[in-house]
Amino acid sequence: MSQVVEGLLQLLKLESIGDHRFRGLSQDLGYPKVFGGQVIGQALSAASQTVEDRHPHSLHAYFLRPGDAQNPIEYEVEEVRNGRSFSVRRVIASQFGKPILAMTTSFQIEETGLSHEVAMPNVPGPEKFEPELKLFRKHANEIPETVRDLFTADRPIEYRVVENQNPFRPRHGTGKRHMWIRSIAPLPDDPNVHKYMLAYTTDYGFLETALMPHGISIFDRRLNIASLDHAMWFHRPFRLDEWLLYVADSPSASEARGYVRGQIFNQAGDLVASTTQEGLIRHHEEG
Repeated sequence: MSQVVEGLLQLLKLESIGDHRFRGLSQDLGYPKVFGGQVIGQALSAASQTVEDRHPHSLHAYFLRPGDAQNPIEYEVEEVRNGRSFSVRRVIASQFGKPILAMTTSFQIEETGLSHEVAMPNVPGPEKFEPELKLFRKHANEIPETVRDLFTADRPIEYRVVENQNPFRPRHGTGKRHMWIRSIAPLPDDPNVHKYMLAYTTDYGFLETALMPHGISIFDRRLNIASLDHAMWFHRPFRLDEWLLYVADSPSASEARGYVRGQIFNQAGDLVASTTQEGLIRHHEEG
């Protein structure tokens, strides 16, 4: 298995430090604060370790404070309800005694029922596009030197953006993007592991969709951007070590907040998950 994939699996595994309490290490990805997807993935992992014979079908998370990427995070799980079909858990992630994330997630037994789904967008397959990492390395001289090595290092998840352009000199466009995503190495068969990994992955580049109509780069020094909340629904089984199409759009930005929503399809065209997010977007004009 790839070393970077194994590292991400270990990051999401967590250490038990007491009754319904867990500790997770942090990962420095070059951002000023801990990556939000890491905290969501670890919180889902913590909650799942308190439930048997049920799988997560939804989560709703609020980011309360910036996390410190240089220090571990503690997770405390509360059993809100254990019903015949559903179980609900509330998770508080903390650093230095203060909460940085609050998340509620629901688990369900396996059931069958009515089924329908929207059609997958008709876009070229992943083989038609270059990995985003290749673009970062191609334009490495435009990345701030302090984080250049982090942004050009090997990644556990490969991203191939359909609307590819220079990420450091974006053009004005529509608030929509299509991105193929996949683990760079095979993952364990445990379906929960694939959900932790997808929760981790969906926060990457998601809020940036709200910047596309304005032609603003994530590296713009006048930009202050941060996730405020994140929600996910898992609809159907999937594997993250097989290509998934992440379709994101931003129908609105106002009052220093951007709203984005996403749909995730497998290559067979099945809608496997959905996600939404609102985030802080402050862009300070020169002067």
